[in-house]
Amino acid sequence: MSALAERPHPARTRRGPHARREARIGLLFVLPALLLFLAFRFGPGIAGLLLGFTDYTLGQDTHFTGLDNFDRLVHDPLFWSALKVTVVYTVMAVPVTIAASLGLALLTRRAFRGSKLFRSVFFLPVVTSLILASTVFLWIFSSDGPWSKVMGLVGLPDQSWLADSALVLPALAIVGVWSRCGYGMLILLARLQEVPRELEEAALVDGAGPWKRFRYIVAPQLKGSFFFLAVIETTASFQVFDAVYMMTGGGPANASYSLVFQLYDAGFKYFDLGYASAIGCVLFVLTLVVAAVQRLVIGKES
Repeated sequence: MSALAERPHPARTRRGPHARREARIGLLFVLPALLLFLAFRFGPGIAGLLLGFTDYTLGQDTHFTGLDNFDRLVHDPLFWSALKVTVVYTVMAVPVTIAASLGLALLTRRAFRGSKLFRSVFFLPVVTSLILASTVFLWIFSSDGPWSKVMGLVGLPDQSWLADSALVLPALAIVGVWSRCGYGMLILLARLQEVPRELEEAALVDGAGPWKRFRYIVAPQLKGSFFFLAVIETTASFQVFDAVYMMTGGGPANASYSLVFQLYDAGFKYFDLGYASAIGCVLFVLTLVVAAVQRLVIGKES
């Protein structure tokens, strides 16, 4: 016993000059990758922030202009229209995406014959190229596509949703939900499988129905996952571009002209990179503010 008591702890024996030298050597190996990560992750962000305070145009001299680009944004009707389109699209897409994700997760929660196949099929849109999918949806929502024919069968106007300024955002939201709900399903499914079955079985014995079991047992366990999905899906909706670019080009009559599409036009169509950077800064701040509000409303306790 005395020999064991006098034996030094293994962690203590490694805290010497040799261990510190090994730590420094390990840091030297990690340092190049860390520097590259910082340069390519934070470098463009810092450069974009600085460009927002200049009149930088490709091929011309750069001058510091202070808040001129942001003042220009405030008085730009196109910016406010793009902001409205982005917010409306987000309000449409995010709740439906989370609801669809929850439905798919509950549907595939239990192990049954072919459950893994169903999970793979539901997740497939996440790894499918949205450019390719947008080309298919462009045909689906056309005046001769299957969506218009189904609308005609149920007594609704059989016109192209992409050509109607009132229906183009719901059409784009459907594409967004289709492409994102599989990711949410995976997140919620992972959390659902950690919920103790004993709690639900006890509630079932006490006579609780499916709705009460979900409301009082399952839903509280998913609060953290709901917060995570709300932030991720809101950020993705604020950055919607691929489907807009392929399916509508911002039309009709700027009804689907989003903030990122305006950023793209300013930076890569008119080469006004200072103004485009200012739009990007506003979009970044807007995303942070919405995430903070979601933190207070959904994720404070979790």
